[in-house]
Amino acid sequence: MRVWKNLSKDKLAMISLVIILGTIIVGVFAPLFSPHDPNEVNLSLRYASPSWSYLLGNDHLGRCILSRMIYGIRPSVLWVLIVLFLSVLVGAILGFLAGYFRGKVDAIIMRMCDTMLSFPGYVMALAVIGVLGVGLENILIAFALIKWAWFARVIRTSVMQYAELDYVKFSKASGISDIKIICKHIVPVTFSDIAVISSGSIGSMILQISGFSFLGLGIQAPNAEWGMMLNEAREVMFTRPELMLTPGLSIIIVVSAFNFLSDSLQVALNPN
Repeated sequence: MRVWKNLSKDKLAMISLVIILGTIIVGVFAPLFSPHDPNEVNLSLRYASPSWSYLLGNDHLGRCILSRMIYGIRPSVLWVLIVLFLSVLVGAILGFLAGYFRGKVDAIIMRMCDTMLSFPGYVMALAVIGVLGVGLENILIAFALIKWAWFARVIRTSVMQYAELDYVKFSKASGISDIKIICKHIVPVTFSDIAVISSGSIGSMILQISGFSFLGLGIQAPNAEWGMMLNEAREVMFTRPELMLTPGLSIIIVVSAFNFLSDSLQVALNPN
């Protein structure tokens, strides 16, 4: 309640939250909001200007740009959120184990993290693509393999800080099981740190997904994705700049909303 009260006072945070929730709702219920089939080809409408039937016009194959923008939310935003959740979940479990138990458990988990983090993110992603082939699923697999190690290391540091508090030591001395101590005492105080680092990572992941799709390594045609739509509009970027402007602005707005919300969330969780 205190966090929501602090967030509600921040107008930029509330605007960002509305944008994010609106984007997620439209993406989840894309068939309800989409006026046309996003993959329907109509060459007679090739590069048609905006009209009442096609509010954002048509692309090089006569497909409805608005419908493709709506369906593009799913790979550009929703799938990123799912991969982020899985990465945070794995990273949090390993981070709690390493930060709480220390010793050999910590050493083994940290060596695993060091191994994964020794490879630059883009190099790892390209390696996975080289082995498994191009496609959104393979990029998401690469991100999941990379991100969990980073989350585990950051969360471990936070857990180590709280595991040394007096009431945690007293709980250990009282014979309370380690699982109960972690769930009751460690998880609640580290939740704010996990929320902040998670929200701060969403924007960069969306940009990376869009970047790979722009290069043709992500989602493949005829499926819609914002980065791929940017790539398809390159040939007419000077004669029909709005074809690049629409997906480009969408990426900027959504990423900015996540970043602004992350900053506001950090302030709301730590007002002092």
